[in-house]
Amino acid sequence: MLRINELKLPLNHAPEELSEAICARLGIEPPALQRFQIFRRGNDARKKHAILLTYVVDCVVADEAAVLARFADDQNVRATPDLSYKFPVMAPEGYDGERPVVIGAGPCGLLAALILAQMGLKPIIIERGKAVRERTKDTWALWRKSVLQPESNVQFGEGGAGTFSDGKLYSRIKDPRHLGRKVLVEFVKAGAPDDILTEAHPHIGTFRLVTMVISMRETIEALGGEYRFGTRVEDFEIETAADGSRRMAGLHLSDGSFLPARHVIMAVGHSARDTFQVLFDRGVHIEAKPFAIGVRIEHPQGWIDTARYGPSAGNKILGPAAYSVSHKCKNGRTVYSFCMCPGGRVVAATSEEGRVVTNGMSQYSRAEFNANSGLVVDIDPNRDYPGGPMAGMAFQRHWESLAFTAGGSNYMAPGQKLGDFLADRPSTEFGAVIPSYQPGVHLTELNKCLPDYVIESIREALPVFGRMVPGYDHPDVVMTGVETRTSSPVKITRGADCQSLNTQGLYPAGEGAGYAGGILSAAVDGIKVAEALALKMLA
Repeated sequence: MLRINELKLPLNHAPEELSEAICARLGIEPPALQRFQIFRRGNDARKKHAILLTYVVDCVVADEAAVLARFADDQNVRATPDLSYKFPVMAPEGYDGERPVVIGAGPCGLLAALILAQMGLKPIIIERGKAVRERTKDTWALWRKSVLQPESNVQFGEGGAGTFSDGKLYSRIKDPRHLGRKVLVEFVKAGAPDDILTEAHPHIGTFRLVTMVISMRETIEALGGEYRFGTRVEDFEIETAADGSRRMAGLHLSDGSFLPARHVIMAVGHSARDTFQVLFDRGVHIEAKPFAIGVRIEHPQGWIDTARYGPSAGNKILGPAAYSVSHKCKNGRTVYSFCMCPGGRVVAATSEEGRVVTNGMSQYSRAEFNANSGLVVDIDPNRDYPGGPMAGMAFQRHWESLAFTAGGSNYMAPGQKLGDFLADRPSTEFGAVIPSYQPGVHLTELNKCLPDYVIESIREALPVFGRMVPGYDHPDVVMTGVETRTSSPVKITRGADCQSLNTQGLYPAGEGAGYAGGILSAAVDGIKVAEALALKMLA
């Protein structure tokens, strides 16, 4: 089978034109093309009046060797790579030995547990929050009634923070083993739409993620895995040998029990602040890590569609448009868009009482009126929150608490119109853009809940982004604060074997540990760490 990259056709091309383009690209007659399938489809919208669809296609042709020989110097025509996943090790049939433990049931923990179960190791999954359907009810209680459940919310519970997000399934990570493909295949098995295997920027949406997570849990349990919901890890039992080496011995759980555990995957999310503190107190090697803070910015989706696609705005093939912007400021900081959600909404994402945090989410249809994204500024520990590995958490909490107060101390979020923000005056009424955040937005001044250098940086960047995306800096655009949990403020450092630098048997993984950012990269990291653990256990 051959793979052709960078095959481009007009946006509204006829179906038969794709096979014709394949034959033309390979210089073969139509009968020689035996069959083909689309591996990936994206679009090139740099010329709004002539948008192209871009394809990666796998095809079977007559005399494949001769065709490959003709394209020996063309990197865009190659033999199709083998993307099938291969387990590095398998437990012997009927394995009844030591069981690994996975802490956290987000994307990282979910895929780690699935891989361990598929290898026959019968993992135990510890999740402080609730099963996903119960958790969804608790999350809606915050959005509709301003009632926060600290252990069951956007951050904590089965599915992790990714369940209440845009469900984006693309990543910029290097993936030479194509583990991302394994993730997508497992998602499709669990009920995700087939098109996530072919779209260049696939996404699922919250409602579908819920049913998928349940399906994957059922698969893990059928393979011998065990879930313990509503159970928080209170402490880590770590043994120290005579030579000073340390290794995991077990977990003290919130139900008062002790779970012996010598192989533990630490797959908590970026908001597990109490767990980070316990690990730090127990001497596990942790470093401060950069992240970013800022606001959520909302535009009517139609404005973004027109800015990106021009006369093709609204085309069903293209769907709602996204954007990505970045600007290096005079003060040395970078302002950039983060977690852009076409046709979505801004949601309350705090996990702690008396604090306000924003995030963005979309359903599969991406059919809601507004587009939103994080508009954030890079934060560096050495410059902005010196004081050790735990200082980043205190930094986040400080601004989240101020946002709670600025919003009215009732989980409403502070907001400001863009024109007022640039003019340094409080907003008093909404204009053409109505924000989507629930429980609601209280108009005020965002300088009450963000550092001066963040305010300064965003003010410089907004007119620049307006030139990149027409309408981006419209004065009625609404910004809502605060976006603080772009990534983990710590890194639980690990070695090449994926174990903690100073605690054997502890495998830091995913976004909370500082090794991923988003659903796909977290899931891929979960697979990597599960493989490393299995190789160690079954050596």
